[in-house]
Amino acid sequence: MNKILVLLAEGFEEVEALLVVDFLRRLNFEVDLVSVGNSRDVAGSHGIKVIADLKLVETDEVYDGIVLPGGMPGSANLRDNNLVIMLIKKFYNESKLVAAICAAPIALYKAGVLKGKKHTAHPSVKDTFVGSIYTGARVEICGNIITGKGPGASAEFAMEIARYFGSVDEAEKLYYDMMFN
Repeated sequence: MNKILVLLAEGFEEVEALLVVDFLRRLNFEVDLVSVGNSRDVAGSHGIKVIADLKLVETDEVYDGIVLPGGMPGSANLRDNNLVIMLIKKFYNESKLVAAICAAPIALYKAGVLKGKKHTAHPSVKDTFVGSIYTGARVEICGNIITGKGPGASAEFAMEIARYFGSVDEAEKLYYDMMFN
């Protein structure tokens, strides 16, 4: 059973967080929504409040992957959190999945894991990336890094995360059954 950590910072993009969690849980992944702030209550960029399963400081579990939803100011809040940057580096260096969508790849960039790597992100932050290869694709996979362009690519992003962990047929069937195609 793969265990995934989805980080929520104030101002996260709701679609990118909740669609990924929903998709992966339907495939029987164990997914924890984790607040990077002082409270388990986290407000998204469009005012939807979510109660996280845990606060980041409470996690001591071993996870197989980390997912960073985008949104503003959520992405900036992830980028500016030293514990988040340390986790990104740790997961990357341990060859675990590091996934970010929309503007959240700015946190991956700050962590130094995008250097020389192909990736995508929301066009509003593309000028941030120096020394990496921004493609503008809907979803980009480069080793243990998966990036997505924005809310409209959330289902493809979630499917690629599931496929990364070997749930290829199941993820494609769910994508089709949920009528994303």
